[in-house]
Amino acid sequence: MSSTDKIKVLYLDDEPQNLIGFKASFRLNYTILVALNSDEARQHLKENPDIRVFFCDQRMPDISGVDFFVEIQRTYPLPVRILLTGFTDVESVIDSINRGNIFRYLRKPYLPEDIISCIEQANKFYMVTSMLSIKNTELEKAYKELEKFAYSVSHDLRGPLLSIMGAADVAQYIDNIDEIKEMLRLMEKSVKKLDTFILNIHDYYSLKQGELQIEEVNFADIIKDQVENFKVTTKMKNINFVTKVEQKDNFRSDTMSLKIILSNLLSNAFKYQQKDKPDKYVELDIKVKIGTATIQVIDNGIGIQDKFVGDIFNMFFRATAEEVGSGIGLYNVKDAVTKIGGQISVTSVFNKGTTFVITVPSK
Repeated sequence: MSSTDKIKVLYLDDEPQNLIGFKASFRLNYTILVALNSDEARQHLKENPDIRVFFCDQRMPDISGVDFFVEIQRTYPLPVRILLTGFTDVESVIDSINRGNIFRYLRKPYLPEDIISCIEQANKFYMVTSMLSIKNTELEKAYKELEKFAYSVSHDLRGPLLSIMGAADVAQYIDNIDEIKEMLRLMEKSVKKLDTFILNIHDYYSLKQGELQIEEVNFADIIKDQVENFKVTTKMKNINFVTKVEQKDNFRSDTMSLKIILSNLLSNAFKYQQKDKPDKYVELDIKVKIGTATIQVIDNGIGIQDKFVGDIFNMFFRATAEEVGSGIGLYNVKDAVTKIGGQISVTSVFNKGTTFVITVPSK
């Protein structure tokens, strides 16, 4: 068994010979850390978050074993705590175990097989509690997202529908053709908002439910599709769309995730332009080198205020109300990047432009 596979055990005792004997007896099967006092133990816990089993002698000069366990259990809840004691008062030991949330206690002098059995049982308990902790964190996150999702669905679906119905109702009583056109423009804007929201919800569920389909990726073909998708937008908004691709090496990843990333980033880049600016541009630059794809999406649009940069990947967050948007697009981008093992960063200057950089390893 390699050292990286070994269960990591911490033993706190104020008698050096006990520590030496413990480490000598069990170092071949486990990674043993030892501490002579509570300060050393705290340092080990801080530097080694993967400690799974923690033995502590009850009789310590600065603090009792139980009191120390009580003190650290909030900061370091995962290591399984085991008390070593020479006490014969069973009621006192039981009370101590209850207060310190101790997994087991062993009476001194102990037998090596008892320590091994204790470590193995404690490790199983650690694995179960760790998995529960992870699942609880995931459930809390999912619950919060569900709350946001429920609110957004009612707001982002019903809002545009009410606008369409209102405009249609008013248009029935208008004879002026210019006013009718204005109502139609309002209705079109609401329909676009609905369409964007529905597409982003589709991407969201594709990412959450779908398995990765790893295949050879030709970025030139992906870029060609994106150019075609945004052809009308570039023409209507007079935006210069520049694309570059350098791919000599083979690259394997999930094509659907890559398309979701590019589609959402480019959509935002085109959407959040400064309307009256004469030299609007969006640039897509992809380089594949030594098993890594580096993707840059650059624009000279309205940019993002510094105070919002840290929140843009949150579900339903919108940094501006200038254009229609669901607030889920960038959330999907971050989710897709994470799913294919990549990283994403953003730099932006308000009223000057934004650059997204994604790095993705080949599978």
